[in-house]
Amino acid sequence: MTRSGDYQRLVEHAQLSGVAVRGTFHPAPGEFEQLPVAAQTGTVVLLGFTSSLQWPAFAGSVEANDGLRHPLDRWSRRVIGALARDFVARDFYPSDMPVLPFQQFAMRCESVHPSPIGLLIHPRWGLWHAYRGGLIFPERLPLPDRESSPSPCQSCEAKPCLGGCPVGAFQSGHYNLEACVQHVAGEAGRDCREHGCRARRACPVGAKDAYAPEQMRFHMSAFLATFRPKNPP
Repeated sequence: MTRSGDYQRLVEHAQLSGVAVRGTFHPAPGEFEQLPVAAQTGTVVLLGFTSSLQWPAFAGSVEANDGLRHPLDRWSRRVIGALARDFVARDFYPSDMPVLPFQQFAMRCESVHPSPIGLLIHPRWGLWHAYRGGLIFPERLPLPDRESSPSPCQSCEAKPCLGGCPVGAFQSGHYNLEACVQHVAGEAGRDCREHGCRARRACPVGAKDAYAPEQMRFHMSAFLATFRPKNPP
């Protein structure tokens, strides 16, 4: 998508780079004035992962194998930064400070909804997707029609995601981070560490598109590296 608005070209180049175009929207005039992305924001495009389709691009990268910290963030900045240069856009990321409202952006871009465990749920991918960054174009570029669908959680009476957590980290209506970290870091949390969050895996939506085992382990390891237990078990 250069100045001519070639959306399909961006989709193709992003895919070749290892990320998926997750959706787009036009901000209202002045909507981003209080955000660090305020300057000339005409079109926002989010980029990320869907299931494990893009995972091999990262897993085979220099960043994934150099042993340095934050490999996925560094890879995302390199890949999305290159797209920004190629398409004359400005890049931004979930790790930027101050933190940008990525969930709000995502709900503007595509049909995703908050789930009972806080993650955004997608009608196809379920809880198995992520946003790695975005691009800002100064122009209001032509966009494809946005598909709309209701949240699959509305018709889910059982809410297996809530009961799937072995320590009930979501039962009180808010996320008990400390209980979650203590469990995952301990011997009883081996299943979560090796196979991914049990609450997330309990959701039937998009279950066939769950992350590959290597991807599950990577994210759980990164989770523990970020939130270490105060009193290790």
